[in-house]
Amino acid sequence: EQFGIGPWHIYTYGRPLLKEMSYHGAPANYSMRLALSHVGDLRIELIEVGQGDTVYRDFVEQHGYGVHHLGVLAPDIDAALAEARAAGYEMVQDGQGFGRDGDGRFAYLDTVADLGVMIELIQRPAGRMPPESIYPPPEAQGPAARPLPGGA
Repeated sequence: EQFGIGPWHIYTYGRPLLKEMSYHGAPANYSMRLALSHVGDLRIELIEVGQGDTVYRDFVEQHGYGVHHLGVLAPDIDAALAEARAAGYEMVQDGQGFGRDGDGRFAYLDTVADLGVMIELIQRPAGRMPPESIYPPPEAQGPAARPLPGGA
């Protein structure tokens, strides 16, 4: 509240919301909880490590808690991944199918050695599923509450 962040839209990413997942090039089955909000036009994403092997679990085990990644919108994620591979960056985790129509994808690039954080490529879905919950609840937000646009 003090920093003007909120409301937080909360989701659990994993099955059945994510239709396909990979971790270090192999099919995977993982989960995490996300809380998404904004400060102006900047999206903030808090991630709670869930089940399975993930880049989030790896980060916490190696570094503790902190800034894990920066997200970049990629309207054509396959083209962005090809550019990243050509530049020497490999995808270490991805997930797709979280949109209302089964679209939407995210992919993490291992850019830590060069940037200190990972880069997340985000192909927004045409429409998002409703959040599991919103904090603070809508009735406590007042008329200035800002809806969350599509995205990962």
